[in-house]
Amino acid sequence: MPNRENQEGADGRNILLAYPAYGWFWFARVCSGVAFQMQAVAVGWQIYYLTHSTFQLGMVGLVQFVPIVLFTLVAGHVADRYDRRLVYGVALGIQGLAVSILALGAWGHWLGIPGIFAMVAVIGAARAFQGPATQALLPTLVPVPLVPKAIAWATGAFQTASIVGPSFGGLLYAFGAAVPYAVSGALVLVGAGFIAMMRLAPSTRVREPATFASLFSGVHYIGRHPVILGSISLDLFAVLLGGATALLPAFARDILNVGVWGLGALRSAPAIGSLAMAVLLARRPARRQVGRKMFAAVIVFGIATIAFGLSRSIWLSFAALLVLGAADTVSVVIRSSLVQIETPDAMRGRVGAVNSLFIGTSNQLGEFESGVTASLFGTVPATVLGGVGTLVVAVLWMRFFPSLRKFDRFERKRGRAAEGEAAAA
Repeated sequence: MPNRENQEGADGRNILLAYPAYGWFWFARVCSGVAFQMQAVAVGWQIYYLTHSTFQLGMVGLVQFVPIVLFTLVAGHVADRYDRRLVYGVALGIQGLAVSILALGAWGHWLGIPGIFAMVAVIGAARAFQGPATQALLPTLVPVPLVPKAIAWATGAFQTASIVGPSFGGLLYAFGAAVPYAVSGALVLVGAGFIAMMRLAPSTRVREPATFASLFSGVHYIGRHPVILGSISLDLFAVLLGGATALLPAFARDILNVGVWGLGALRSAPAIGSLAMAVLLARRPARRQVGRKMFAAVIVFGIATIAFGLSRSIWLSFAALLVLGAADTVSVVIRSSLVQIETPDAMRGRVGAVNSLFIGTSNQLGEFESGVTASLFGTVPATVLGGVGTLVVAVLWMRFFPSLRKFDRFERKRGRAAEGEAAAA
């Protein structure tokens, strides 16, 4: 383990080398992220090709969301009670199996819409366990002062995957839906292999028995900390209303007329903006007025969503999605750093489970909401209304959670205080 001087001096250029376990974690994030994005492009295009229905596109999000609701609290307890590395690896293995079935079904033409939704549900269930384990694992891989940078670089890894994945997914889909599914399944299994190569010190955290109270202890902890509650609920409602990405197949096919290659480019655009911002935040993390910066990022996110909805140019749409992705990353890194630093290690799985539930609600249920509103009002009005809704949420949350708006900096003493509170509880 590097000494304190090296810990304080480590930056984005050497953090992967200084902490090998974090390096394997980072590479696993890239592989699994590329796989997930390729699978998402293939599922979205295949569903829309077979049904020509924006409602069915929304159903993809709902099918992924239901398992998250059912399993997230249990998954949080599992992440705090068992080896988080093992939980993460098994979750990736199950996803690899499900995507392989999608590949075989597409190749043999025997897996219809219900079968596709069933495999998407299995993937959603696996990701329900993956989320809390991943969030709880990351802060144990580096010293506390480096957690914001580690989160920024992990976010950058996922966004790198989000750039490569959609592009490869769109290109490979030209050879048939089975091809991106097969490559996706192989990459997920490679990611699981990277997780297996991690070597961690034995955990000293107390493993509580599974009780009703322990399952909901993460909820209670968040409820006692308005800054954490405000940050994750802000992200929930902002992304829930502003989730334009679920409608990208409809924009690519019917509005911008750019086909599957354009869909891959559009899906990559938020990731490109996000990656650029993640690199910036890794080198220059937010140190002061982080609450105000988070709210500003959400407002920019809403404006970019409106601009994308009104655009009729592929280049303007691409630019709007770039800005959207960059703004979203500011919010993600600040929220994730706040949650991880201010939560004791023994509680990180259960708090991370609630955070994952909020994230899943905003992403998957947001896709369903976008599909429903698009089927009722049209694709463009639904997107614009979503952006306006995001702006309204930001203004309301600044009033409802003044402690979040005034939150200035991340401090380790706050994390130690939180541990004391949890121990006393």
